[in-house]
Amino acid sequence: MSPTRTDFFQGVRDCLPIVAAAAPFGMLFGALAVDNGLTVGEAVLMSATVFAGASQMVGLEMFGAEIAPWIIILSVFAVNFRHVLYSAALGRRMGLMPGWKKALAFFFLTDPQYAASEARADRKMPVTLTWYMGMALPVYVFWVAEAWVGALFGSLITDPAALGIDFLLPIYFLGLVMGFRARPNWLPVVIVSGLGSILGFYTVGSPWHVSLGALAGVVAAMLLPLPGPDAKGRMP
Repeated sequence: MSPTRTDFFQGVRDCLPIVAAAAPFGMLFGALAVDNGLTVGEAVLMSATVFAGASQMVGLEMFGAEIAPWIIILSVFAVNFRHVLYSAALGRRMGLMPGWKKALAFFFLTDPQYAASEARADRKMPVTLTWYMGMALPVYVFWVAEAWVGALFGSLITDPAALGIDFLLPIYFLGLVMGFRARPNWLPVVIVSGLGSILGFYTVGSPWHVSLGALAGVVAAMLLPLPGPDAKGRMP
């Protein structure tokens, strides 16, 4: 098998935990979309074009209210502002690419996609576009399909929390965060980010607390000194 095909199918294998963890929320979105007045087709179209679970949920809450469109757009931007930081960090991992390839890659950029890319780089493995798309495409296809299934059959599950379904994705994200615990200053950055998000939630409110927590973590990382080289002169 050629290196390109090997990279692609490695990405497909790496995406399987993401597909499993995100499935309940993809279906939940479809069910909530229909409950909020969208058709099955509109729910599927929203998942296919927005492809951002938190932003889609925020949009659903606002579509039914008499809110100016620019406020909806600004709120969605607030939720997804962290992706600006993701793309800046990931761009240096993937090297120089033509503009259309960057646009394509970053359309599929999600929290798990970014975390998996950083973890791969930590293992000194190249973050190639082929591997990246091998991981991204199944996640995208299943996310759209899950919206369709949820829109059609979501009403059959009246209480996802009773089945523990609502807890799957937070556990997965906790695992992603723990995967970076070997990095310098990991614990103080996580603490500052978490406190910033909690403070933002209780002062400014949702969805702004997501971006505020991310910014607090970035500021903490900038202010904290990096450890010096070890006895052999190697940087951490």
